[in-house]
Amino acid sequence: MNKAFRRLPDAELEVMQAVWDCAPPVTRAGVDEILRKTHPMAQTTLLTLLTRLSEKGFISIEKNGRRSEYVPLVAKQDYLASQSRRFFDKLCGGSVSAFASALCDGGLTKEEIAELRRLLDEGAL
Repeated sequence: MNKAFRRLPDAELEVMQAVWDCAPPVTRAGVDEILRKTHPMAQTTLLTLLTRLSEKGFISIEKNGRRSEYVPLVAKQDYLASQSRRFFDKLCGGSVSAFASALCDGGLTKEEIAELRRLLDEGAL
């Protein structure tokens, strides 16, 4: 996927991650159940964030009787790839060595670095 997605603010990203964690279509209650564990928020706040995500083209809102159901329009992997590319280009200046240093300096463990090396060697990335 080559499409670049605008970076979501933290609160919207938390909601979007909860949507991705559910089998579509998801209800507000389903999203709330996931968020309640780590990022509880008022129902009105959640509904506002779901509306914003719809306006930005990240989810669709489908009415099922009186209930709204939410379907992701952007795949988690596509968003992650877009944001990784943005990080690589903007913050690392497109430098692979700067990117690798940022990953290592960011606290990756030796095991995580070994896993990354293995994935690269196997051509899985």
